[in-house]
Formats: sequence, C-alpha cells, structure tokens
Amino acid sequence: MTKNKPTKNNTTTAKPADNAKKKKNKSRNKSKIVSNVVSNNTPHHPDKHWQAIAYQIISIIDSQPTEFFTLRKLAKQLGIKPKDKLLLGVVLTTLVEKNLIQQLDTEVYQSFKEGEMITGRVDYVNREFAYIISEELEEDVWVHARHLHNALDGDTVKVLVHTFKSSKMEGEVVEIVERARKEFVGKVEISTRFAFVVTDYRKMFFDIFVPLEKLNGAKNGDKVVVEMLSFTPQDKNPVGRITKVLGKAGENETEIHAIMAEFGLPMEFPPAVHKAAEVIAEQLPEHEILKRRDFRGITTFTIDPEDAKDFDDALSIRQLENGNWEIGVHIADVSHYVQPDTLLDQEAQRRATSVYLVDRVVPMLPEKLSNNLCSLRPHEDKFTFSAVFELNERATVVNQWFGRTVIHSDRRFTYEEAQEVIETGKGDFAEEIRFLNQLAKKLKNNRFKKGAIAFESLEVKFKLDEKAKPIAVIPKIRKDAHKLIEEFMLLANKLVAEFIFKKGKAKDRLTMVYRTHGEPNEEKLGALAVFAKQFGYTVELESEKVAKSLNQLSIAVEGKPEQNVLQSLAMRAMAKAIYTTEPLGHYGLAFQHYSHFTSPIRRYPDVMAHRLLQHYLDGGVAADRNFYEEKCKHCSQMERKAADAERASIKYKQAEYMRSMKGVEIEGMISGVTEWGIYVEVMQGSCEGLVRLSDLSDDHYEFREKEYAAVGRKYGNRYQLGDKVTVKVKQIDMEKRTIDFFML
Repeated sequence: MTKNKPTKNNTTTAKPADNAKKKKNKSRNKSKIVSNVVSNNTPHHPDKHWQAIAYQIISIIDSQPTEFFTLRKLAKQLGIKPKDKLLLGVVLTTLVEKNLIQQLDTEVYQSFKEGEMITGRVDYVNREFAYIISEELEEDVWVHARHLHNALDGDTVKVLVHTFKSSKMEGEVVEIVERARKEFVGKVEISTRFAFVVTDYRKMFFDIFVPLEKLNGAKNGDKVVVEMLSFTPQDKNPVGRITKVLGKAGENETEIHAIMAEFGLPMEFPPAVHKAAEVIAEQLPEHEILKRRDFRGITTFTIDPEDAKDFDDALSIRQLENGNWEIGVHIADVSHYVQPDTLLDQEAQRRATSVYLVDRVVPMLPEKLSNNLCSLRPHEDKFTFSAVFELNERATVVNQWFGRTVIHSDRRFTYEEAQEVIETGKGDFAEEIRFLNQLAKKLKNNRFKKGAIAFESLEVKFKLDEKAKPIAVIPKIRKDAHKLIEEFMLLANKLVAEFIFKKGKAKDRLTMVYRTHGEPNEEKLGALAVFAKQFGYTVELESEKVAKSLNQLSIAVEGKPEQNVLQSLAMRAMAKAIYTTEPLGHYGLAFQHYSHFTSPIRRYPDVMAHRLLQHYLDGGVAADRNFYEEKCKHCSQMERKAADAERASIKYKQAEYMRSMKGVEIEGMISGVTEWGIYVEVMQGSCEGLVRLSDLSDDHYEFREKEYAAVGRKYGNRYQLGDKVTVKVKQIDMEKRTIDFFML
C-alpha cells in the first residue's frame, strides 16, 4: 500500500533551496550536535534520558529515510508517556533547528538522507566496520559498525548508499531482509543471574545473552549450540537459548562436534532416511542386469587411499583386435538407488557433499549406500555408470561410449600398492597398471600443452593415536598412482561434458551441470609476480603466457624452501571453481567443457550429471535450466562450507600437535604479513602461527602492504614474506584453533 505524502505547510516547511542546503549538510559530527540539543542551559532542562531519546529519534528516522513519522508514532515507538509528549516536541523542534531531521508538516518528520537503496550481503570485517557485497554495484559498500543496526555477517540487508567527496561509497543498513544464521557455537559463561555464550565464530562480535531458564542443562564452561531468538535495535546483545550441549570445551569430541555445528554439518541421518536406505535389496535384480552392458568378464580394479571405505570408481582395460585399447571408467551408479524426490535424494541434495574432517567423514549418503551397495568392492557384482574409451598408443581417443553397466572388480589396490607395481613392475595386473600409467602421462602432457596449470596446494595428513590425538603431521605426497587415476577421471569428466554440449543444438543447448573455473585475478597475479621476482623467478602476466609461466614456476620451486609460500600465493590468485549450467570452461585444466561425473557417492552434482546424461541418452529434451542452476548454487555453497570445516578441523589438530612443541626452537618461513602480525609456516608448511607485531620488542614495526613486509621505524629491521625465521610457541588457543609464536 502506497502512503500519501503529507501536504506541506509553507509556514513550517523549509524552502526547496533551503532543503537542498540542508541535505548537503551531512555533518559527521552528529554526536556533538545531539549532545548539545538538550543541554542543561535550555529552559526545558531535559536530563540525560532525553539526550538518549534524541539519539534514538535520529536513529529511527534515518534508518527509514523514505518513511514519515508523526509525533504520535514516535512517542509510541519510544515508549513516551502522554504527559511527556510536550518534552518530546521540544527535542524534535531542536533537532529540526539543528538540521538533523526535517519537518514536513505539523508534527510530521522525515530524514534528510538521500541515496541509492541496494540489497546485498554483509561481510563483517572487524568490530569497526563491514562491507556490503551486492550484485547491483561493482564496488562494495563500506558501513561503519554503528550503522549496521545489528546486522550480522552473512545477513542479507537493504542499505542506503551515499557517495561522498572521496568517491568512497558508504552506507547504512535500513532493513535486515534475512538472517544468514541463527545458530552459533560457543562457550557458555554462567553467573548468578544470567549467562552469556561467547561464540567461536570470528565474525560474530557480540556475546549472546541467555536467561538462566534457557540453559537447557548447560554448565559453566561447556561448549554449546545457541539459537539467537532476537536482536533488535534496542538490544545491546542478542538474546538466545541453548539448544544443544556439546561437552566440555577443549576435549576432542566436543571440539570436532563444535566444528560440525559451527558449519551446519549434520551429526547423523534422520531415522526415516536410514530406514529408506536399509530396505533397499542388496541382490542385483536380473532384469536390470539384462538392460546393461556387461563388463564382468573384463579385467577391472580400483585404486584408492589405504583408509578408504567407499570406492566409487574403477578402471577396466583390454586390448582390442585392432591393437587399440579399451579403457572403461566405471562409476558407482548412485542414481539407480537414489531416485529423484525421495527421502534419500532430498537428504543427499541438502548435504550436497561428503565432508572429510581429520578424524571422521560426514557422508552425503547413509553407510548402507556409501560403503555397501554403491561401493565398488572387490569380488562383487556392482551397478555402474560408465564412460568407455578406445585409445591408441598415443592416448588419443578414437571412440567413446556412455551408458549403464554392471562390473565385477578383480582387485582393490591402495595407492601405495599400485605405486609399488609401477616402480617394480611386479605384482597383480602389473602389465595393465604400467600401461595405464604410460597412457596417463601422455594424457597429462597433452593437457599441459593446451595450457593446463600444474599448481596444487600442499595437503597434510595427521597420524592419530587411539584417542584421536595427533602424534605426527605428514605432508601428502602425490605419486604416479594418484596421477594415473586422476587423469582417467579428468578424461571422463571432460568427455561427458563435451558429449552433452555437442549433442545440443546451437539455439537449444542441452542443460548440463558443469564445473567451471575462471581466469586468474589480475591484481593477485601481479602481486605474485612481484613477490616471485624477489626469489629470482619470473611470472609472465600476458594472458596467453600465464599458464606456461605458472607451470615453469611450479617446476622451478619444487623442493625449495619457498615452494609452499609461492604455491599458496599462486592458488590464491586462481578463481574459485563453481557448479553452473553455463558452459564457461575450466581455465585451470584448459578444458572448454568440464563436468563432475566420477564421484556420485560423495558429490551431489555428479548424481545430477548422471541423471542428465541418461535423460539425453534416452532422447530426452533439454531439462529445466533454472531448476538445475538453483541446485548448482546450493552445491557450490555447500562445497565452500565443507572446505571451511575441513580447514577448521586441520587447524584444530595442528594447534593440538603444536602444544607438544612448547619450548622448542622451530625453523619456519614467513607466509604472510598483516597490520597486526607476521604469519610463519613451520614444519614444511604443515602448521602456521602468528607473531604479533606488539610482541616484537626490538623496535616499533609498521606494516608495508605493497612490500609484503613489516619494517622497524627506528632501526629499519625488516621481516618480509618468504624470509626464513626461527620461532618458539608462545600460546595455543585450542578453542579458537590458533597458534601464537615468539620471534627469536
């Protein structure tokens, strides 16, 4: 319903020219003016209570700049008693005289604020300010914390935007459209009359007030999940209730459960979902086998990590009469068991991905499916969805076939076992594995000739004791056995995507779930080039030379102390890969079209890819693009959330491991420099900690952003990205998962 604007009374309303002058007068000294609005020198003598009322009036009116406020409406919102309305009128009159609000008619008031209204997402940087990220603007909008009006990180908000003389866009939140989250994880602190939950989330800058009757059995010091019930502009802190007690803070189970709760990961499947999985028959029905291409008589095996329980891909190999080789990439046929719109499908879609924490897996599918029915276990017949290729000895694909199959795996190899076969030429299926390795190397070389990028981030693995305590941190080393499997999975993903793209018509392309990856960030790439130059390396910035240059850098730094720092910077320059129905290509792999087809046990996009492929093989028309695009966005979001949770569990175990290193001198390398401190990677990049600038006692250090350095003002001592340093552990905070070092 549109409100009619009140009729202006010329005796009480400023002239247009005056209004223009007032609107230009966006004084940043409101606090000083307001404090004088109701000074003790006025004959009305309002007290500090009325001074606070003046602040509230401005806040209310400015937060809704398009609204009109009557004296009666303001009195009601402020809880002013009828007998005090006269004093409220005095305050309003004074605010009008000071050009802090405008009067449109008798007892009708409005904000002076002007600007563009946009909708965006809050990125709450620190206690002082946030940015609003909006698709409506190319630039992010800066908002001071006092103008967030209780909006929290990730919230969707409406913001009134102003552009000041500095051309910097600043804004003020006028409406919280949707809260990003209502549940937080933290430690409860209980006093005699009330309790607070101090949250773990680093971008939550408010403790949550919990009435004693809403503690739900929590005891002082417990790690809990708290639900935020309200957080109005009148509240100093959010008000909430404890919904789950996780256990005593600092204990392994408690902290891992806290990570799961923090990132919204489910701790168990609903009983109905378990039941839906348990009733599925294990015996493969004969009528379904007859519909499928039968590979049970062809040499087939799996190669997976030693501790893997779900095997979702297998390779088959045989030589054809023409001398070429038929390679089958056989993928667990999850879509046969998980039908659209069933309970199993809804739960898999909600989770979107399996999450691999240090000491456990949070699976996408119930165990009956992930570790049994769909897992390609040796010596068992299994339903698969396959991409079968005929390759010549140059690893060129001369023929291809896609469809549903049935297989029988002859052997389960670990990566270590397959690697031993490759290196020694001895063991089960040695000839087949070594030939597959030769083909894989040719496929890899072909990719790099076309511009694929070789940079990879360093991954670590923890060796845990029976109580899940880390006793060793081991960098993961990728050898030929890993790369063999990877190349054939990449080939299948690529050719499935190309098959569907080419099957569609130019004006009516077929909907598909693609995995896309954009070009590197130019600014971050430039920063990498500047930094790499300090080590004697060159990074070309011309678009057609970037990929080759990065690959040369990757080879040059291998095994060097600066390897991990440079690889990390290179990875940060890369765009984030996402799922989408748009066939935008994959820059890092140098593929024009690429999908995810090979891991449906742990990724929902692969399940969608299987369904779409079968739909088109059956002659179906283009699927609803909007329907699949929404699911792609959800899967991309859940993938990011899973990656954040995995990193959090690694940081927790790193912090736990480093507790045993107190008092030990440790060599490391500076991996980052910020205005608050110097980050140092130790133990070959396995752990990272912070040396706070305030702890450097030999000088007063200042951060020089463009130089990636902290430099002493008095003596000019310099700590720069990539420098080798020696540190000792100062402090470990297990709950925040942080490590603080002293510089030696």
